[in-house]
Order: sequence, then structure tokens, then C-alpha cells
Amino acid sequence: MTYTINSARSIFPTTLAADVVPATTARFNQLSPEDQLAWIWFTYLEMGKTVTIAAPGAASMQLAELTLNEMKKMNFKQQTQVMCDLANRADTSICRTYAIWSQNIKLGFWYQLGEWMEKGLVAPIPEGYRLSANASAVLETLKGLEAGQQITILRNSVVDMGYDANKLGEYTRVSEPVSPPQEMSKRTQVTIEGIDNATVLSYMNNVNANDFEAVMALFLSDGALQPPFQRPVVGKDAVLRFFEEECQGLILVPERGVSEAADGGYTQIKITGKVQTPWFGSAVGMNISWRFLIDPDNKIFFVAIDLLASPKELLNFAR
Repeated sequence: MTYTINSARSIFPTTLAADVVPATTARFNQLSPEDQLAWIWFTYLEMGKTVTIAAPGAASMQLAELTLNEMKKMNFKQQTQVMCDLANRADTSICRTYAIWSQNIKLGFWYQLGEWMEKGLVAPIPEGYRLSANASAVLETLKGLEAGQQITILRNSVVDMGYDANKLGEYTRVSEPVSPPQEMSKRTQVTIEGIDNATVLSYMNNVNANDFEAVMALFLSDGALQPPFQRPVVGKDAVLRFFEEECQGLILVPERGVSEAADGGYTQIKITGKVQTPWFGSAVGMNISWRFLIDPDNKIFFVAIDLLASPKELLNFAR
């Protein structure tokens, strides 16, 4: 059998991803801009009771500083209009700037707006504002989810705002500088129950060390990575860009796995564990599975990263 990216996506087909995340995100996207902004604010307050949102890195804030300072000088009516424009994905200069930011810069931007709202420097939600029935239902759904799913939905709610980058033509994405890899003497080595595949172990260790060039050496030139609820990212250049923009500071905590022979000398490996993000630290671990398809030369042809439906899925290795 000759594998394609599409056929590789079907390995370990009984893996139960947290479909509530894209479903809730879709419901959020159907809300009015005013309700979306109020929902984000109420969510920020609600999550603050149980999850501490870490301060963004200095680089993220520096890259958003000009836009933040521009908004800070506006009156409340103008600030509210900018936020509504972002939710509406309008064609404005700020929305276009926002569109080319990496996710960490966008998260830092909204983090700072939330801080300024609390201090009265940015337009607050009007006193007595009540969410619509639909927005309240989305918020109640969010409250019932585990923390890893909550933060993914909160991330999705702001990352997808701004002008549609696909309409910009050629552009350069703005992202934080890539931190240097961790020194070899400071690196730790993961162990995975049931797995001794050197490529998979190297993948985990090098991501944790922020050594993305070493990670890419494990991939085939036409290899692919499929992030949670997204289309596969194909080719070394695109995969490397994904790691540099979205994976800095992640801590992968794989726990156990299973390895099976596949057609054509390939090996398919499923691992479950947790991922900690710099935004929420070790207090929140997202329940994750990694589904690898390794070629006969022990190179990665495909890896899918799934946000799991429940903690029970951490033990599910059924085909």
C-alpha cells in the first residue's frame, strides 16, 4: 500500500477527539459581535476563578504594543468599535494588522485588553449587560468542560478574529523571535510506557527542548503534521513554521503508547499524555494523543495531534 496524507489521517480511527471544541467554537462564531465581546470578557472572569492565565511573553507584547497604545488613546466608543470590527472581521487597518499576527501575539493582545478593562482604561462591558440566551448557553457549555478544552475554545474565539488573511495576498506573518534550543546539559528525556521507538522519543524530547530544527530532521521532506481540528500542514518548511509560531514553550508529557506494524513496512504508533502551555503552566494539562505513521527508514511521514474527548481516552488504544 502507498500511503497518502489522507489515508494516513485514518490510522487509529477510534480515537475520540473532543468534538465539543469545534462545535462550541462554531456556536460562538454565530453570536453577534457584541455578544462575542461580552462572552470573551465573562469567560475571562469565569476562568480566572479556577485557572490562572499567565502573563504573555515580552516579545508578544512588544509586537502588539503599537496597536495597543493606539487603542489606549481612543475613547470608549472608539475602542468598542475596534473590538466589534475585529469580531466582524472588517477591512480596517487594525484588523489587517491583527490578521498577520501569530496566535501568541493575538492572545497577548486580548490579555492586555482584559487587564486594561479591569483598570478602567479600555471600554468595559456596559453595566447591567446581559448575554443573549445563545451566548449564555455557550458560556454554560464552556463551564462544564475540562480546563484543556476551555482554553482551546478561548484561544479559538480570539485567534479567528480580524480580517481574513487569505484576502491579503502576499504578506509576512508577524511572530515572536524563535528562542534558542535548550542547552544539552539541561534537557530531560521522556519515557513512554510501551514505546521505545527512537524517532518518536526524539520528537518529544526535541519539542520540549525547543529544538525545532532537530525535530524537522525526523520528518520526510513531504511529511505532514495535523494540529487539533485543523487540516494537515504539509512539507518541512510549513511544518517548521508551525512549530516556530505555535509550539514554543510547550511541555509534552507523553505517558503510554502502542506500536503496530502497518502496510509497506510502515509502523503506526499512538501515544497519549498531556501538553502544558506557557499560557497556563503546569496547572493545566491538555489531554492529547499523538498518532504517528513512521516509514521503513524510521522517518515521520505523518503525525496527528488530537485533543481528547475525556481523560478516559488516555487509556484507549483500541483500533
